[in-house]
Amino acid sequence: MVKNSMLGLVLALAFAIAGSLLSGARAEGGCQQDYNALVQQCSAYVRKTGPFVPPSTQCCSVIQHADIPCVCKYITPEVEKLISMKKVVYIMEQCGRPLKHGSKCGSYIVPWDGVTFKQSSMA
Repeated sequence: MVKNSMLGLVLALAFAIAGSLLSGARAEGGCQQDYNALVQQCSAYVRKTGPFVPPSTQCCSVIQHADIPCVCKYITPEVEKLISMKKVVYIMEQCGRPLKHGSKCGSYIVPWDGVTFKQSSMA
């Protein structure tokens, strides 16, 4: 239990730091609010550890309204160390807003293989 609390604290701190780094993008890209909402509602679904879990209705609502291309431009290598980009692709698909194959989010390029995530292939 302490380990999970500590992990949550570390993730919250990392996302806060990433959010402050992204704040400079507000004037340029205008997606700081989207980034913050995604962190608040969706971060639990994209952690590197743990299984793939379908996102909440609240997370999907944020995804539906967010400027995803703008947010993706500001996903830093530090953030990518904390989140699973495969899970990002998964929740986007689950929320009905899949990332285009070959598109880039942070340094991650969405695979061209047309893989649809299924319970058995989510490891």
